[in-house]
Amino acid sequence: MALPAAAAGAQAAPLQSESRESSYTVFVRGVPVGSEQTTLARTPDGWTITSTGRMGQPVDLVQRRVEVRYTEDWKPIELRVDASLRNQPLSVYTTVKDTLAVTDFSQDGRSGRKSDTIAADALLLPSPFWGPFEALALRLRGEEAGASVPAYVIQAPMQIRVGTSTSEQIQTADRLVTVRRTPLTLQAGGAPLEAELWGDEAGHLVRLTIPAQGVDVVRQDVASVSARRVPVSRANDEQVRIPSNGFSLAGTLSKPLDSGTTPRPAVILVGGSGPIDRDALVFGIPMLGQLAGAIADAGFIVLRYDKRGVGQSGGRIESAGIDDYAQDLRAAVELLADRPDVDRRRIAAIGHSEGGIVVLDAAGRDRRIAAVGLLATPGMIGAELILQQQAHLLDLAKTGEAERREKIALQRRIHDAVITGRGWETLPPALRRQVDNPEFRSLLLYDPAELVPQTRQPSLIVQGELDTQVVPSNADRLAALAHRRRGRAVEVAKLPGVNHLLAPAATGEVDEYLTLPDARVSGAVVSAVTAWLRKTVGAPAR
Repeated sequence: MALPAAAAGAQAAPLQSESRESSYTVFVRGVPVGSEQTTLARTPDGWTITSTGRMGQPVDLVQRRVEVRYTEDWKPIELRVDASLRNQPLSVYTTVKDTLAVTDFSQDGRSGRKSDTIAADALLLPSPFWGPFEALALRLRGEEAGASVPAYVIQAPMQIRVGTSTSEQIQTADRLVTVRRTPLTLQAGGAPLEAELWGDEAGHLVRLTIPAQGVDVVRQDVASVSARRVPVSRANDEQVRIPSNGFSLAGTLSKPLDSGTTPRPAVILVGGSGPIDRDALVFGIPMLGQLAGAIADAGFIVLRYDKRGVGQSGGRIESAGIDDYAQDLRAAVELLADRPDVDRRRIAAIGHSEGGIVVLDAAGRDRRIAAVGLLATPGMIGAELILQQQAHLLDLAKTGEAERREKIALQRRIHDAVITGRGWETLPPALRRQVDNPEFRSLLLYDPAELVPQTRQPSLIVQGELDTQVVPSNADRLAALAHRRRGRAVEVAKLPGVNHLLAPAATGEVDEYLTLPDARVSGAVVSAVTAWLRKTVGAPAR
């Protein structure tokens, strides 16, 4: 249902009756506490927003019916609230005539009447009822940054200052939703309150966030675990499902804009450790999403997917280790090999950080992988890598020698407990909950001296010289191990000014990640990868 011009202040001809229903989940400090069902209806007489719902503790609110009515050109008419707050009846009835709002209210056995002068086009936004904010979402579609939207919150008139909007895309189970995110400043007499409202393509409410109150109201299609942000997309991206071991992985297939009919070489991108989705969005940089676009622009078909148990993929992340992720990669190879637009003899796999370990594991078992790309991949035993990272952080913190020895000794005890399953009684239970999982165990046991020689495929090793998480010497170790296999083609690209996120950096330290001036994968990384692909799996047909 499109927003009429009247919502932006212009007159619109009366239309036939129509309505739209939406459901929202209400979160308080990240915990779901309730839901609200909202109906936006348009009739020849104007607009009506009704909502019902319930919120548990700490709010403890039951709304039997909240109704707000507006004229066709969005002038307020009346508000009715029939609810219970903490098991006590709550009733509000507001009528608006021109600029006079008269409210009769009853709460906790007390009743009264109040009158306020409000703007003729004020929005009626009773708190904490969220359905009426549908009107604000529609109004914002026609407002520019710096505008002020009048509202009435029953307690007092309010001005809503509009900030600069940004756009992003969210993939739900049904469709790709383009949302407009607008920062707001709410001023109703006291200290200003910051908020953010998301509206979809038609201007309908998607999300309302009020950080100071810990409140987040999210439309259920977007709140669903199957929904994901889409920081990077291409016009002809194809959403795919990859059958794996008893579940499926959700992925995106990016293709050249001029795909043609000739089968093309393909590339699979694999993300690093933790709950990484298909775009590998870390500190605002969608590493794999950006790489996929650049590689597709170079003429290749590119597949990336949500890690099992992450985003829209099935499976359980807490029970998976590197061998399991390698099995998932091989399932992705199977999918590509069966596609008529892919040359099954020319499929490369490229992994970032721990994803490089996954690629090595899979490539040693699956000869359908024609080439191996390792981006910021460890070249030392996993347990040694973790200790090296810890030592670096202790150096940065200028930790005293005694405390340093104590922390390193604790880390070694953690490693021993994870690997052997013994000694947990000497460690804090909170630590066990963090690290006692198959993924961390398999990382600790990772030994490139075992995996690298098993791979025969030509390889590319890309390493940022400012990487402080996987230091540059790891690339040298990987290259030395790869060269042990006689006749194997190995290229190493050490890139100045590039950090572990494959982005241009000044220091490469983790505390710099949030302030990087260029939150993009370095062009040097893109050039190294695409040039190697052309040489290794062949230049795509044009």
